[in-house]
Amino acid sequence: MSTTSTSTSTEAAMRERIDTLDARLIALVRERMELSESVGGRRVQLAREMEVLDHYSTELGAPGRDLALTLLRLCRGH
Repeated sequence: MSTTSTSTSTEAAMRERIDTLDARLIALVRERMELSESVGGRRVQLAREMEVLDHYSTELGAPGRDLALTLLRLCRGH
């Protein structure tokens, strides 16, 4: 197998792994949405939302905060 075909096959395997991770993330987001509905639904709980924003920001930086905002919006049904 040549270097080019090896790298192409490695790249394809990595892309497949990314697709698998994306599917798991979507399933987890859906599960989070269901749980959120169970514990308060569409009500905004500012203290809790700030905790979530801080956690994501600490773990992932500014893009993590953006991700948390998106998750919070999804879980409120917007």
